[in-house]
Amino acid sequence: MSYLEWAESQLAEIELLSSMFPTREELDFSDPMALALLRGYVEGAGSTEGPPTSRPQFQIKQKILSAGTNEMDVIMSCAYPSEYPSVLPEITVRCSGLNRSQLSQLHSELSAHLSESQLGEVCVLSALDWLRDHLHLYTSLALSPITSHPSRDLPPAPVFTRLWIYSHHIYNKSKRKSILDWSKELGLTGFSMPGKPGVVCVEGPQEACEDFWARLKVLTWKRIMIRHREDVPLGGQGEVEGEEVVAFRTLDSLRKFSRFEEAMFDPHGNRGNHMDLGQLYHYLNDKGLSDVFQMYFGIEGR
Repeated sequence: MSYLEWAESQLAEIELLSSMFPTREELDFSDPMALALLRGYVEGAGSTEGPPTSRPQFQIKQKILSAGTNEMDVIMSCAYPSEYPSVLPEITVRCSGLNRSQLSQLHSELSAHLSESQLGEVCVLSALDWLRDHLHLYTSLALSPITSHPSRDLPPAPVFTRLWIYSHHIYNKSKRKSILDWSKELGLTGFSMPGKPGVVCVEGPQEACEDFWARLKVLTWKRIMIRHREDVPLGGQGEVEGEEVVAFRTLDSLRKFSRFEEAMFDPHGNRGNHMDLGQLYHYLNDKGLSDVFQMYFGIEGR
């Protein structure tokens, strides 16, 4: 690849990140001038002076589930080498819940994952996706193997999970069939919206949702990630949250969908692969899930 092609890939990824994380509280560029120079270089189709020497650097700030229902503030700092994505970006993770040893192991294994599966492709979202899937493994290392606790011998409490999955697109008929078949096999409810972008929501037992995601993510995708997840422990009768007594929580009481379906919203465009997002918003609003629309698309629905 040429410097111009590398720069084009970098700018395309930055624009995708900016659409998914529209506020500075989520995505913050430490040197806006470097971004402006990159954009100018690309839009100028490569200047005779060569690529800019300054490198885009930014931070993505997220709350990521660590263990049970606990969330941790995680900051992932990224810097693009000029040759990215032919070489890996410089990624540093900061998390107050992890000590130096845990962070060192996390960085080592994240780098190994990106080297094995993402080299040559833009990979910042893949790195963030990997963190969402694996952070809880490193927080569990904080437990001392010497100190015993009776509760460790008890089976974990069942958890209801809802996964919101974002894909660059879902066109392939075989993939669409697998999504429907796997959700039925695993007893999950929710919906999938094919087209560009693709949206999948599955809800049900945590183990079944994790199984569904493990099968889905290994298929060939241009881009796929868990955009958001919800985990709610079942039971709770008599527990107090704030000033309210929690009602007994069951799988069925927490479900927003009665079945799993492929949802189409007035397909249009040359290939018929774009959906009416206004109809999607009303579909989610009817389920009491309208806030998810802004999370996906960075705008409020209406």
